[in-house]
Amino acid sequence: MDAYDKGSKARPVPGEPEPAAAVPDSLPPEGHETSDDHETSVSPEQKPSGEAPARIPQQYGDRQREDQQYDGQYGDEQYVDTALAGPPLPPPAGIAALSLPYQIAAALALAVVAVAACVHVGMVFLHVAPSNTVTKQHGQAIDEWIYPEFEQNWKLFAPNPLQQNIAVQVRADVRATDGEIRTTRWYDLSALDGAAIDGNLLPSHTQQNELRRAWDFFVATHDNANRPNGLRGALSEKYLRRIVVLRLDREQAGGRGAVVQQVQVRSRTTNVPPPKWSQEQVSDKPIVRELPWWPVSEADRAAGTRPGESTGTEASAR
Repeated sequence: MDAYDKGSKARPVPGEPEPAAAVPDSLPPEGHETSDDHETSVSPEQKPSGEAPARIPQQYGDRQREDQQYDGQYGDEQYVDTALAGPPLPPPAGIAALSLPYQIAAALALAVVAVAACVHVGMVFLHVAPSNTVTKQHGQAIDEWIYPEFEQNWKLFAPNPLQQNIAVQVRADVRATDGEIRTTRWYDLSALDGAAIDGNLLPSHTQQNELRRAWDFFVATHDNANRPNGLRGALSEKYLRRIVVLRLDREQAGGRGAVVQQVQVRSRTTNVPPPKWSQEQVSDKPIVRELPWWPVSEADRAAGTRPGESTGTEASAR
């Protein structure tokens, strides 16, 4: 071929610069690479000394065989591959930070608490729910769980919730140290309990429920003429009488050295006013229920006196 031949095999003319490499007529589309753009793969043995072998990324669609997993070693060289490593994992917290025996103990404790909570919620629900087959068959077990600490004074689906304020009051005939018998004023025991509860973050069960439940017990076992209507009538009367004797001793009614001879209890019931938006009309006149005088026995006085005092109920009027 002569000097005027065209193509890649044309011979160069002396004294002229070498022609540039021929550019192919058609270039690949933008974003695509030809095989010439890829770096030629070099085996790890051909790498210069001191240079870590390059990690060739896995091509899309290829799967690495389990028997060819990369272990970070090539021959005598070893390095840590950090290209695929993520951020460091945070240290375990909570129960996971404990050792296995403590994890088991914590799991058991949580399980016991969860079971006890479920049982308690179920017992309270059955206690306040209307009478059903379960409460008829297991009523005693439910009452033993609820009373006295978890007592609920309400019922589900109550047709007429309590809308009254009931105050229990008491007065007594006492014998003073000079032998004179005189009658004390009326003591509003419910108001005293309310004053003790007001502002108290942890009021006692006695302050909240003792007097109220004793009066409810008496009303439930007596008719409107204050006559007992069942076997528990005498028990409810004795229970209420000993409570009021104890409270009179606490209030020191009649003066120091005075002995309570008999007591009289009454209730004063007033309706709770309805809200302004309600059209319900209720009477604001209080209803008084006065019980007969009850003589106080030595057993009642012993139950209502402080330790070491067995002669009677001592008090000083305020």
